[in-house]
Amino acid sequence: MTSRASKTWLTACLLAVSTTVALAGCATADPTSPSGDSDSPKGDAVIVGSFAFPESEILGEIYAQALEAEGFDVSTKFNIGPRQQTIPALQDGSINLIPEYNGNLLAYYDTEYEERTTEDVDAALPDAVAADDLQVLDSAAAEDKDAYVVTKKTAEDNDLKSIGDLKALEPFSLASNPQFGELGYGIPGLRDVYGVGVEAGQVTFVPYEDFGGPDTVQALVDGTVQVADIYTTSPALTAEDLVVLEDPENMISAQNVIPLLSKDIYSDKLAKVLDAISAKLTTDDLIELRDRVEGDEKASAATAAEDWLTEAGLLGK
Repeated sequence: MTSRASKTWLTACLLAVSTTVALAGCATADPTSPSGDSDSPKGDAVIVGSFAFPESEILGEIYAQALEAEGFDVSTKFNIGPRQQTIPALQDGSINLIPEYNGNLLAYYDTEYEERTTEDVDAALPDAVAADDLQVLDSAAAEDKDAYVVTKKTAEDNDLKSIGDLKALEPFSLASNPQFGELGYGIPGLRDVYGVGVEAGQVTFVPYEDFGGPDTVQALVDGTVQVADIYTTSPALTAEDLVVLEDPENMISAQNVIPLLSKDIYSDKLAKVLDAISAKLTTDDLIELRDRVEGDEKASAATAAEDWLTEAGLLGK
């Protein structure tokens, strides 16, 4: 992959004078091309951000490397923090592109949103983010969302396929993050949407602070709890042969990976690069990428991203 450092001269030249003059003086674009040609990378540098967890950094590397391979001037600012920090960073220009999750992004702008499917959430997002002069592109099939998970043995012994089937398991213990006891897709949702835990004492909530991490997984595997909230891209799902229960009522909203960007860096070429990534990225890909980075291999996010892009044919090599 071309080093971002190799673009130091270009960046300096672009900052030296106004964008139009710089493009001509640096001899990196045809000076006869109209300004803002939607088929070419814009003069604005692309600054890719990420949330403060490994999967987001991997996705940020995928975006950054793919754009750089197509001639964009790219830099990165990873591990920023939650949306309360990333959205202001997009607003003030500290970053201008970040991999997002469509459901949680919509919830940031509308805490009472009722959209649940990928199609409905995606349809609601453009107007929501436009308030901050932001826009979204195509979402990926890849999702990282909360899921009700059981061991394979528990699923087979009790014929569990969907969340509603948990009624047959009552009484049971459920492990999740502390907030889960109050969330609409948590304990209240189990009761109101699926009729599980309607009677007192049928569901015992056991809070864990690691948000579906090793402690939560261990509690499920060793039988401390019978059900756990574990994210759909957790490598533990395959490593421990766990079963994700189906959610036919869409109680848990879609959480597809989606690019969020400042409107002022948009170009047709940028959209083409990012949409091509979304067209190929799957949940299984995210599981494998996370396993490489967080598992025994301890691959860097950059290496895992480059390998995925190469295998997907998106680095132009």
